[in-house]
Amino acid sequence: MNLLGPLKNAIDWASRPPNVWAGKAGAIVSAGGGHGGAKSHYHLRQIGVFLDLHFINKPEFFLNVFQPPPKFNSDGDLIDEDAKNKLKEILLSLKALTLRLQGKN
Repeated sequence: MNLLGPLKNAIDWASRPPNVWAGKAGAIVSAGGGHGGAKSHYHLRQIGVFLDLHFINKPEFFLNVFQPPPKFNSDGDLIDEDAKNKLKEILLSLKALTLRLQGKN
């Protein structure tokens, strides 16, 4: 499933005055294979600079769904424990950045 079109449209519409992205914290996560996720991360970071959107720097997360062990079950649920732990780290980092940007940390 390609979500780049809807993602581009969401970014575009939300960046119109007033830019709702300005000053917000964000995180980028990709699931796929090869280098497409890394290229997407880099490009979204470039867009974030223009929009004044602050992405966490660490940890980065590129989930290669084509390498064993299986990452998702037949229902699409994430079942890989390492991936779950990495996502938890990302969410904690995102929370910390959000609180810093709000002046609460």
